[in-house]
Amino acid sequence: MASPFLPGNSPNMHLLKDKFHKSQHFDYISGVLLTGIEKPGIGGELLPGQRLKPKSSVYPKAATGGLPSWVAFDKQALCFEAYFQEAVPDAPSEMNRIRKCKIYFYLEDDTIQVVEPEYKNSGIPQGTLIRRQRIPLPPPKQEQFYNVFHFNLQQQMVLFSHTFTVTNCDQFTRNFLAKCGVILNDPVAVPEDPYRNLREKMEKSMSPLRPYEKRDTLRQFLEHDRKVLRFFCFWDDTQAVCGDLRELVLHYFLADDTIEIREVIQPNSGRASASKFLRRSKLPKQASNQLNLPGEVTNRTVLNVLASSRKGDRFLLDSLKTGAIQEEFYKDCDLKVGGELNVWGRKVTIADCDDFTKDYYRSKYGTEVFNTVQYKAPVAPKPPRLVPPYNGFGSEEDSLSSCQHLLPKPPQKDLHKFMEYERCGLESNVLKFYAKMVTTSQVDSDREFIISFYLSDDSISVFERTQKNSGVLGGMFLARGRIKKPGQELFKSEPSEYFAAQDLHVGAILDLNNRLFQLLDADEYTFKYLEQHAEQFPKANIGSILAKLRLIPEEKQREIRNVLTLSDPTNTGFVTFDSFRSLLMASECGLSEHEVLVLGRSFSEHQQPEMDLALMLAVAQDVLKKKDFDQLPDMTRLFEQHDLSKTGRASTKEAMTICKAFQLPLSDNLLTSLLEKFADGDQIDYHAFLAGINWLEHPAPPVMPDDTLKFNVRLRREAGGVKNINYSSLVQEVFPIVSNAVDPDGAASA
Repeated sequence: MASPFLPGNSPNMHLLKDKFHKSQHFDYISGVLLTGIEKPGIGGELLPGQRLKPKSSVYPKAATGGLPSWVAFDKQALCFEAYFQEAVPDAPSEMNRIRKCKIYFYLEDDTIQVVEPEYKNSGIPQGTLIRRQRIPLPPPKQEQFYNVFHFNLQQQMVLFSHTFTVTNCDQFTRNFLAKCGVILNDPVAVPEDPYRNLREKMEKSMSPLRPYEKRDTLRQFLEHDRKVLRFFCFWDDTQAVCGDLRELVLHYFLADDTIEIREVIQPNSGRASASKFLRRSKLPKQASNQLNLPGEVTNRTVLNVLASSRKGDRFLLDSLKTGAIQEEFYKDCDLKVGGELNVWGRKVTIADCDDFTKDYYRSKYGTEVFNTVQYKAPVAPKPPRLVPPYNGFGSEEDSLSSCQHLLPKPPQKDLHKFMEYERCGLESNVLKFYAKMVTTSQVDSDREFIISFYLSDDSISVFERTQKNSGVLGGMFLARGRIKKPGQELFKSEPSEYFAAQDLHVGAILDLNNRLFQLLDADEYTFKYLEQHAEQFPKANIGSILAKLRLIPEEKQREIRNVLTLSDPTNTGFVTFDSFRSLLMASECGLSEHEVLVLGRSFSEHQQPEMDLALMLAVAQDVLKKKDFDQLPDMTRLFEQHDLSKTGRASTKEAMTICKAFQLPLSDNLLTSLLEKFADGDQIDYHAFLAGINWLEHPAPPVMPDDTLKFNVRLRREAGGVKNINYSSLVQEVFPIVSNAVDPDGAASA
């Protein structure tokens, strides 16, 4: 008895089902988004009457390397040799015909192409039999397609109702199928086609009316086209009347083994210029006394000529070439430096060759020695071109250009040097020195100057710093221009010497237009530039400076060590730069002022004094309060706009830019120090920074005027930026204690 169709009595088809999703039409296949792919119904179940097509070939990861097949196997295909039988019902001599073809399987998309080689006069449409496409399997699996695992040798494949028998494959296909785990069968032979054998016999028995001999000259032309060997030769014609030594240039063309000779005619030699001494042709080794008649020297030798009224004239070739004239021509192996050539009765000697010809003979024949022949006297040196002395009008370059050209031209500048050393970004390529005037006048001795040397054109400019209540107006003291060195004669033929970058260093005394200046210091860029280009500036070369110190006698080295030890009673390993400089200058080590500065910079103490953050914030709030700066909320909003990830941090460069945009009235020294305090690497906490300088919401205690001056007044720095010297590392590197013996004097003084 059947149960009534009520809730709870009928079986539920979805009782154990856990997937109720609807299939989508977008999916990723091998990393590529594809659309229009057939999908099953609800929960992945097939719809009534629906069949899913199988996927393409699945290759092992070792073969693809983890890449999609259309990337890993781009332009790669498997090649199989096959044949199929075609029935010939209307021909009485044959029942079927064997047609050979090749099957190409493209690995990127499982497409197949069948191509039949074309045969001459076959009368059958040949070429591409099946264009490239995916081919379905024969029924009843017509919904599936051929993949790589359906191919093997000694098997038959049905491609669109044509049965193909696979016989063989190439080596690439064998290796690829072996990697995929396919065991290939042994190759089989193709059955013989009686009709094709008959056609081949007929073609062999046929003799053409105009036979020819195949001469392969295309390969030599393609390999050596536009490649020419060049030899420098001469022909000694001095025995003839009014004869002399003739200079020649021989060109050997590798494309067709021909030779061309051109004559080098010197100016005012009395000879008419000819285009060629020997036109391009093959040069025989033995020149015959009489010329050959037309037709005697040919590529083919005719045996006889047959005449027929039905077939016309025919001729046969002599394969043995019994009546051919054998003539030897010069080849590249016959041309040697120092050898002779017979150029139609003239003895031409090869004296030399160019570099390309030498490389050719080294690579092909292994020739390493080339015995060149000297056939002409060396070229006499040109007499020196005397330059008249400077006449005093204009510059020396202008006067020299008027002597070099009939029409005077302006002197040309060194454009390469200008482009190399012109200002580019932060690289100014300008060396700046702090100098004072060397004079007995009390007023002039207190004047301060900035001397700038421009590397782009070796020009110098002098600027005087303005000092209050000095009685001297500051500004440009000497305009930019090249300055001659003193002590040179004015009216002379030799060019004058100008000041160069190597003449400027700390401690040097320059005579600039009869004014003496002593260079006392330089900026940081100048010191770094000189040290980076130490090979051009010997006084900034730390290696040569240390070498000079190592040449000091042992007694003076011991004295320097003892004095440096006494200058450091607390044994910190550091001494002041002034005491270090005084010691080296008093020891007469042969070091200049600039070399002492470079030595001090190399062994200096790189420490910055710690500043109190509370004091810095109090000073900053005091300045903002006096300036009535109330744009901190706007700055906060701008910081938040730049903070896209909402981390509460910003780069130091962005913070500095925002502060400059709002014209924050803080000195550069104070602003930079504050940003460094709130920085964590290259990022700063801008909320903490803005809260610290907010004088309205977080007021700081009042500050004294002296505290404000600590950040506003910039005192003059030490010479070369050096304060303390790490003399312990200097002594260990330059003045090491060689022996272990204790020096009684040194121990007592220590």
